[in-house]
This record gives sequence, C-alpha cells and structure tokens, in this order.
Amino acid sequence: MRIKQISVNGLFGVFDHVIPLNMRDRITIIHAPNGFGKTIILKMLNGFFNSKISIFRTIPFKIFKVDFDDRSKIEVEKNSEHSNGTTRKDKVNFVLHQPQQESPLRFSATEKALRPDVDFPPSILDEIIPGLERIGLRRWRYLPTEDMLSLEEVIDRFEDILPSKIRKSKREPDWLKQARNNIHLRLIESQRLLNTSSRRSDSYLGNSPLEIASTVSQYSGEIADIIQTKLTEYGATSQSLDRTFPARLVQQETSENLADKELRFQLEQLEQKRSRLIEVGLLDKDESSDFQIQTQTIDESTKNILSVYIEDVKKKLSVFDEIASKINLLREIINQKFQYSYKEINFSKEKGFVFTTKHDNKILSPTDLSSGEQHELVLLYELLFKVEPNSLVLIDEPEISLHLGWQVQFLQDLQKITELANIDILMATHSPDIIQDRWDLTVELKGVSQ
Repeated sequence: MRIKQISVNGLFGVFDHVIPLNMRDRITIIHAPNGFGKTIILKMLNGFFNSKISIFRTIPFKIFKVDFDDRSKIEVEKNSEHSNGTTRKDKVNFVLHQPQQESPLRFSATEKALRPDVDFPPSILDEIIPGLERIGLRRWRYLPTEDMLSLEEVIDRFEDILPSKIRKSKREPDWLKQARNNIHLRLIESQRLLNTSSRRSDSYLGNSPLEIASTVSQYSGEIADIIQTKLTEYGATSQSLDRTFPARLVQQETSENLADKELRFQLEQLEQKRSRLIEVGLLDKDESSDFQIQTQTIDESTKNILSVYIEDVKKKLSVFDEIASKINLLREIINQKFQYSYKEINFSKEKGFVFTTKHDNKILSPTDLSSGEQHELVLLYELLFKVEPNSLVLIDEPEISLHLGWQVQFLQDLQKITELANIDILMATHSPDIIQDRWDLTVELKGVSQ
C-alpha cells in the first residue's frame, strides 16, 4: 500500500492544503514561504504513522487526511472543548473510510488510561520537557502557551519525548494499528540529519560536530557488521556448493552447444564482477582467481566442468548483489562530493567507512570531515541502508546542510537512490537549486485567497 494524497483543513486556523504524491516518479517536493506549514505537515504525517499522537494536540487544525492507493483513507479530526470556562481540552478522533464498508470506523484518542505501574517523581517532568514550570504538586504551566496542565495532561501532550515507563498505554483498535503498519514511514528532520534512526524518546541528541562524528562512527560500525554478515553467508553458500560440486559435475549433461566464445565471455563477466566486489571492500583480492583460457584448451570435458563452475560462482557472488549496489552508489555520490576537499571514502569489512586524503592516502577520522560532509554521509546512508523498501521517507529542508554545488546535484542523487532502494520521497524545501528544472515534481502550498 502507498500513500496517494495528503490534505489538511484549518491548519493554524487559516490554511487548507492538498498534496498529491507523484506515484510514478516517487519524489514529491513541497515548497512555500515560511509559515505555511511545510514542516508541520511532515510532522503530522510522521506523528500518525509512528504513534506520536501528541503532535495533533499541539497543532491547531480541523481535519488531517491521508488517502491510500487502495481507495481507503484515514482522517484525523480535532475538536476543542472548554471546561470550567478556562481550560481547553483537545479531542482527537481517528476515522477510517474503506470502499467496501458503508460506515466508517472511529476511535477517540482520549480512550486511554495511565499505566498502572507508573511511579516516578513529578520533578523529572520539569527536567525532560523544556518550558514546563511546576506550580503545584501535580500541576504545571507550559510557558510557550501559558496552558495550565495536570499530570495526566502533561503525559498526554508530551508522550513522544517521555521515557517509556511514564507514557500512557494506548488501547487502540486493531484496524488503527493495521492502518499504521501498512505504511513504513521515516522522518529525517532539518534539525538535524543525524542519528535519526537511533534517537530515543528518553534521551536528547544535539547537533555538535562531535555528536555528528559519533553518528558517522556508529554507521561505520554498522556497515562493517553488514559486510561481515554477507561474508558469512558467502562462505556458507560456497561450502554448500563446493561440497556437492563432484556429484553435480557427474550428473551434468554434455554441453555440446556451448560455444568457446560464450564460455570465455561468461568467465570474463565473473572476473569483472569479482573485481568490482574487491574494489568496494566486499571481497579480498585473490590473485589465483585471475586466469585466461585459450580456445584450443577447451575440450568437451572441460566445457562441462566450466559450465558447472560458472553457475556456482554466479550463485556465490549473487549473495553480494544488493549490498554491492548500495555501497557502490553511496561511494559514487560521496566521492563526487568529496573531490572538492581531496578526500574519498572506501569500505572494509574491519572498519566499515575508510576515509583517506587523495594526495597522500592518509587515513582520516570522522572528525576530520566537515560538518556538511558528515551530514551528507549520514543522510545518504540512512536512505540506502536504514529505510525499508516501499517506505515513504520525509525529508525536511535538505538544503540546510548542502552548499550550492551539492544542492544542484541533490535531486539527481535522490532519483538514483529511490530507484535502487525502492522508496518514495516527500520533501519540503525553500531552495530552487534543489528543484532545478523538475517543477513537475513540486506542489506549492497556497495562502488564503483574498
């Protein structure tokens, strides 16, 4: 299932926006002046699919709607109620419309209860939530809005940033859980493009160079683990094929129609593939694997042996097909950008990322990369290695970490990634340099008609 369209009515009490997604090109770009709600729409979409419901309580809107390609749709409705003439309580409802059902399914987000095992000092909330001021034993004032909140209201509004033991349990119906599970969605925010996959609700990550470098180091370790896992799979496949090679060779039928030229071509293709895998760090160089076969040496018996050998090597090397394509694309894009600073990236099974200077091949650490280089590497790694196929990825203002030359190239790089990783992109940007000549991919958010 894929998202076909997103819309919101009454955003900030002013805006009505409709955003159809480009289903064919798989990249949709939202652009508008500041204050029209580009970032907020991404956060609302992320809030629904990643169970961060408090976003709907803090943002003024009437209806937020997501249409799917199977003609079903989810609506999030917000109604404000006032108690005692002072306190406003926002009621958020979820409504599922399906073409095969006459009546929609409804659920109110207020149908929740505190976890029975909640036991924590109230002062911890003051430390976790910026702008929260305690005015009583179990009463707070939220300074940005001047709202007076009870303990339950604080937990309800800020559940996304609270430790799991303090959050409320959600008694959601199965249909709502299923609607969320049908879509894999990932938000990469502008502040900042770092450690978005491992960011936890019970911790805070800033955006200092050291923290960004730590993220690069973390991902470097991850890619080393991925390579090691593939090498283990390669070894197991090789052992299995080698063990059964004699039996399969005996059973092999005579390859009378297999031309010498075709045999040599297939062997050359395998050696080229092996060389590419060595180049990107997935295989060690093995000098004994390089050989040439002369036409006169290929008799019928040799043809049979080579035909079985060729099929076996194809199966062995196919283990690396997916990761090799991703590593190669990441390496290609990053090195194109790093060439201006005379650096390059390579990969190894021991270290993961290997950064070197081009003029003297000196090894660099992640902290030797510029902040922009680190941000770009983190973003591209996330898209290629940490997003599931058929996911929708939300990217907010990628131009913040890109200089002009990188902005011009960004959309072309993104198109290569979406095709290889099989993902959809919804991006919010101010930059015409990001868009280039692809205005056909854009949706402009309009203001209020005068």
